[in-house]
Amino acid sequence: MKICVLGLDCAAPEVIFNDERLVNLRRLMDLGVYGRLESVVPPITVPAWMCMTTSQDPGSLGVYGFRNRIDHSYEKLGFANSASIKALAIWDQLAREGKKSIIVGVPPNYPPRRIHGISIGCFLTPDPVKNDFTYPPDIKSKINQLVGEYPCDVKNFRTDHKDWLKEEIFAMSRKQWQVVRWLLAEQEWEYFHFVDIGLDRMHHGFWNYFDKQHVNYEAGNRYENAVPEYYLWLDEQIGAALELLDNDTIVLVVSDHGAQRLDGGIAVNEWLIQQGLLVLNEYPGELTPFEKLNVNWSQTRVWSEGGYYARVFFNVQGREPQGVIPATEYESFQNEMKARLEALPDDKGQPLNSLVFKPKELYQNVRNVAPDLVVHFGALSWRSIGTVGHSTIHVQENDTGPDGCNHAQYGMFILAAPNCPLSGQFEGARLLDIAPTLLDLAGYEIPETMQGRSLVAGMEKKSPGGESGDAAAEKAIHDRLSGLGYV
Repeated sequence: MKICVLGLDCAAPEVIFNDERLVNLRRLMDLGVYGRLESVVPPITVPAWMCMTTSQDPGSLGVYGFRNRIDHSYEKLGFANSASIKALAIWDQLAREGKKSIIVGVPPNYPPRRIHGISIGCFLTPDPVKNDFTYPPDIKSKINQLVGEYPCDVKNFRTDHKDWLKEEIFAMSRKQWQVVRWLLAEQEWEYFHFVDIGLDRMHHGFWNYFDKQHVNYEAGNRYENAVPEYYLWLDEQIGAALELLDNDTIVLVVSDHGAQRLDGGIAVNEWLIQQGLLVLNEYPGELTPFEKLNVNWSQTRVWSEGGYYARVFFNVQGREPQGVIPATEYESFQNEMKARLEALPDDKGQPLNSLVFKPKELYQNVRNVAPDLVVHFGALSWRSIGTVGHSTIHVQENDTGPDGCNHAQYGMFILAAPNCPLSGQFEGARLLDIAPTLLDLAGYEIPETMQGRSLVAGMEKKSPGGESGDAAAEKAIHDRLSGLGYV
């Protein structure tokens, strides 16, 4: 039984399930089961999509975001690429059965994964013109013949030039979905997985114009319908893709996380400096990213990486080169910092209700160099700002460029399968449950390494009707993330 996964990066369940104009998605909902989908912590594109396809949490994958500490030194940060994920994904499981897969834009997929089938790079691809973004390599020329230059992403999507941005996102999407239809119809596959990154770019670019609860929303603004327009466009593309599938195909429309309004940013390193936990030899005269600060490591106890969420690191004796915190006091200090971060108020002095996680309590395994704490400020309604040089802890500007939204913990799923015993709205599904569920429905064995559970385990299936990573790649991804504003 074939499996077709249409991934909508950042798709918000409140939009998908409440817009009656999305007729093709409504048809899938009527045919199958749907609901909110709890993402991993942190709910971020890398590593969430691979958490879904491997059914392993970020700690077990050893990937905690786009950038990760390589070791316990202060300056070595690595950038996630396709080689960063060692766990077997669902397409690897099917390859053991001799089945071919096609993966398109499933992050991280640069350099393109060598799979049993076809692999097309994701938004981390530095330049699709200059770099090979497909496996096998000759697929690139076929794609270029079909659509011209293939866009893996919209460059510089964090911009105030909104007319340009909207046009670029739609132009990218048109080419990507044309390639998707060609692959579905003309190539051999048993597992197909496409991730539409355009929706994520629309949300980050236009959510503040769309969400009436957003602090910057203005009624009647010229971009108020930009986000709904893209959802309608996606619904049309999904409908066209469904026409190419037979009735025995398992179809999943899914997002890695959701979207929500962004109330502001917490300048976390600024706060750590004020608390005497992060000590500088010289305070900067302008806004400065953390990696360019002159840090006095012999007196520093804590520092943080900013982003959609905060990764907080401790300077521990015997672990970091100039460790300050005694290893025997690690747990008590971790508890203290957790409480202090949870107590941070918003800009009006009201509780921020931040969520602070200890990796060892959060993940089944903690591999590579994990943060000492993971912080969702305001349950992700506030972004973590890593730069230093602000006059206040609470800021409205973003240190990576204009951004209209933050990620939300819950994404969505719609699953339609001819033999699925579930129907209607479903509560309690998790991102890690997706791969075991798909394998179960398709009749494959679920590996013991998968941490999720099949949503249909133990249930009688319906009977279908009828018969029917090297240094160059590291630098390239660093440059690409810098251009996107992640660095």
